[in-house]
Amino acid sequence: MPKKKTHKGIAKRFKVTRNKKVLGATSGYHHKLVKRSPNRKRQARQGIQVPQALAKEYIELLSS
Repeated sequence: MPKKKTHKGIAKRFKVTRNKKVLGATSGYHHKLVKRSPNRKRQARQGIQVPQALAKEYIELLSS
């Protein structure tokens, strides 16, 4: 049986922590930043944690 390959699209956009949490960037951060408050922009830089249902799928795609 051939080796399982890492999904490169997911690997470029998400990372897995030691506790199996999947972290990704907040969507729409590079567009129309003038009208957003500094607090909202600062929170967007921190990124998001992917929901647990999707995290299992992403971890499976990332495990090579």
